[in-house]
Amino acid sequence: MTAPLLTRRMLVDGKLTTAQDSYPTLNPSTGEVIGRAPDATADDAEAAVAAARRAFDTTGWATDTALRVRCLRQLWSALKDHREELRELTIAEAGAPRMLTYGPQLDEPVGLMAYYADLAESYAFSEDLGETEQRGQRHRRWVEKEAVGVVGAILPYNFPHQLALAKLAPALAAGCTVVLKAAPETPLTTLALADLIAEHTDIPAGVVNILSSSRVEVGEVLTTHPDVDMVTFTGSTATGRRIMAAAAATVKKVFLELGGKSAMIVLDDADFAKAAMFAAFTICSHSGQGCALTSRLLVPRQHHDNIVQLVAAAMERVRVGDPADPKTAMGPLITARQREKVDGMVRRAVEAGATLVAGGKPIDPGFFYAPTLLANVDPDSEIAQDEVFGPVLAVIPYEADEDDADAVRIANHSVFGLSGAVHSADEQRAIRLARRIRTGTFSINGGNYFAPDVPFGGYKQSGIGRESGRQGFEEFLETKAFATVVTTA
Repeated sequence: MTAPLLTRRMLVDGKLTTAQDSYPTLNPSTGEVIGRAPDATADDAEAAVAAARRAFDTTGWATDTALRVRCLRQLWSALKDHREELRELTIAEAGAPRMLTYGPQLDEPVGLMAYYADLAESYAFSEDLGETEQRGQRHRRWVEKEAVGVVGAILPYNFPHQLALAKLAPALAAGCTVVLKAAPETPLTTLALADLIAEHTDIPAGVVNILSSSRVEVGEVLTTHPDVDMVTFTGSTATGRRIMAAAAATVKKVFLELGGKSAMIVLDDADFAKAAMFAAFTICSHSGQGCALTSRLLVPRQHHDNIVQLVAAAMERVRVGDPADPKTAMGPLITARQREKVDGMVRRAVEAGATLVAGGKPIDPGFFYAPTLLANVDPDSEIAQDEVFGPVLAVIPYEADEDDADAVRIANHSVFGLSGAVHSADEQRAIRLARRIRTGTFSINGGNYFAPDVPFGGYKQSGIGRESGRQGFEEFLETKAFATVVTTA
């Protein structure tokens, strides 16, 4: 018996609604259609922006902190109550292994709602700067923080819950209103938020609007509309550049979390077996579809072959298969098109001189790609410089020296600067190296920086601004300075 198609509705101005057209969404494990999502038009986006503008300008949402805190906690409670339904949907639509949904694919992002409710409740939105005397008069000065305004939030497909809530929670906590556009590949997962907001919270009509669409013009409305005050986007650097250009005409504030080509550096005193295990399982996490994953492995030249063998052995232990199976460690890529892109980059890498040690082939059915290890990679080559977004690890040898200069040079030889990692028996040596790498996040000996209170973002062409943490909240705030003349009775 064929399972019924899943459907979801959009949320516009407080109402759950559909669009004139719909489009299919696939299960990447099988390639089969599992549901249909509303295919919003530019007119739908205009209506959502108008609703968000009205809600910001004419309701008390931006100034009523207590209301915002209550609504965030209501949404947090609803997410927890519907967690198992969301888990199954995430596995089916995003191809996320079940084990990942107990971490960054679902359970951890839900905690963002509680974190930002608490932060909004305790945050000092006003700061007293004291008095000063100018030309014989006393002046009292203070600074207030207030919401940016209407936010257009555009999502990618890879971690739909994390990315939606990391944008929505701080924006709402700050007092903004939001138009959230789901990724075309994972619309149902994001649209599930629409039902929870409409049915389980007191969030006023127009404060949150959620759209799904396969049309590029919907994103264009959010990046160019004069009533949108800020755009927050996670995705490729190429798209980020286009968003910056589109937003320039109205000088919008932009937050961009973009691509990465992060390096894991294995120093010559490291536990090679442990580092190899981290490298193998990291690149296979969600099939390599993570911008901060370490896709370059830098190893001392004299230990290159030994470490490559250890990584290859570790990759063999990565269980690839049905993401619904609790024992599966790696599921599929999101689409056939993405798999073709990954395979093409691997083939060109081998043609350019890299050694294919493991993987390098599609796996059917669905959109699976074997965990792939490339050795002796040229640090200037395409596979070492461009983001793959697949389970492909490029091993690059470096010349070990007293101050680790060659490893630092190669790690920094990238237009990206999102993340990085180092393994060493000497923690202080590792920390000294980490401080020389131009990235926004860094893991030392397997340390995990990923949490609601940790700011996440990159240097260089990996983006602008920070998401999560206090810094992620303040991205959605403007600063206004006040002064008044002090009068005496």
